[in-house]
Amino acid sequence: MFVTMLQVAAGGAIGASGRYLSGVALIRFLGSNFPYGTMFVNVIGSFLMGFFAIYLLERMDGSFTRYAPFLMTGLLGGFTTFSAYSLDALYLIERGRYMAATLYMGGSVLVALLGLFIGMSLARTLA
Repeated sequence: MFVTMLQVAAGGAIGASGRYLSGVALIRFLGSNFPYGTMFVNVIGSFLMGFFAIYLLERMDGSFTRYAPFLMTGLLGGFTTFSAYSLDALYLIERGRYMAATLYMGGSVLVALLGLFIGMSLARTLA
């Protein structure tokens, strides 16, 4: 149990750092008028979750399940964020940017689900 906790903690630290760096990069390139960073990490994280769920957990011989706490709970859990998504959506609403808020909330969910589907499909194709 202790080793698993260390895996989750290490993955979380790496994932959260990746989320931070992604956000900084996207603000520099695209500006801060829309929460591109949060949307990006949630979509990419969903794609990777779908890929790992199929390729590593279902398609391999099961030996990769020991990496699931690090990769899926830690790394991807630290990389993606529902709380930041909620905060960004509320800020858009508070600023009266209702269309942007609607596009962000609906688009994030739809594109994240699409990313999950594509990741799973790719893993099934490769395996």
